[in-house]
Amino acid sequence: MSTTTTIVTRGDSKIARSTKRVEPIYYLFLLPSLILFTLAITVPAVMGIFSSFTDSIGIGDWSFNGLTNYIAAFGDPAILQSYLFTFGFSLATVIVVNVIAFLLAVGLTSRIRFKTGLRTIFVIPMVISGIIIAYVFNFLFSNSIPALGTATGMEWLQTSILASPDLAWVAIVIVTAWQAIPGTLLIYIAGLLSVPGEVYEAADIDGATKLQQLTRITLPLVAGYVVINVILGFKGFLNAYDIIVGLTGGGPGTATRSVAMTIITGFNGGDYAYQMANATIFFVVAILISLLQLSMTRGRNAL
Repeated sequence: MSTTTTIVTRGDSKIARSTKRVEPIYYLFLLPSLILFTLAITVPAVMGIFSSFTDSIGIGDWSFNGLTNYIAAFGDPAILQSYLFTFGFSLATVIVVNVIAFLLAVGLTSRIRFKTGLRTIFVIPMVISGIIIAYVFNFLFSNSIPALGTATGMEWLQTSILASPDLAWVAIVIVTAWQAIPGTLLIYIAGLLSVPGEVYEAADIDGATKLQQLTRITLPLVAGYVVINVILGFKGFLNAYDIIVGLTGGGPGTATRSVAMTIITGFNGGDYAYQMANATIFFVVAILISLLQLSMTRGRNAL
């Protein structure tokens, strides 16, 4: 990248204005990534949106049917249920993850022994595959915990939580949070370490308690990190799939079937164009949520 200086004359004065000119070689290096992104993301997306206006099953002949798929999707109870579950699950998980991760971050940045080793231990779930975690917890919820309930005589533990249509979502929140907390924790630790120590020293001199320091100093100063974690977490949980597949398979019945799982199940079941319309709707919803979050954080210095 080169800099060019341009002399601009305004009345009797001359102003030097520097402009940066991008060298053609940079576009050459950008071209391979642009081609790969177009072929892997843009083209399939456009083809999918196009297919949502047809009766295609993914292969063979097809014909246009206009907005039929979209009208049917808006009136489909199964799809509406998947949206309700996905948004409810995402909201609950965001709250659980951020509360626990923030409290852990406060503890792991305080003056305690072995905090470096503890940080390493707490981030281990982040590097484990979600489907593996789901199968491990599936065994725990389906076998180990009921066996423990039988051995101790506690009846409420003897039935697997995964078998309850009203409580299976709790298990999904627990497992998803267990995997998501480490990433959120690292961001909070970075935020807490960026707070100047002099602020807390001044608060100690003024007689502020630890709780007052937490609520009146720490939280306001790391508010930007809270916003980042909420946005990243909510958008990530909207796409929940692998943990749900390994934990409940969308059951009991369709009680824990997310939007992503509904779409993929439809693809495999021959409802390609119909679920592609559902995917397009979900894409638009995600864009609207992103724009809303962007408008809420605009003008703030997040970090």
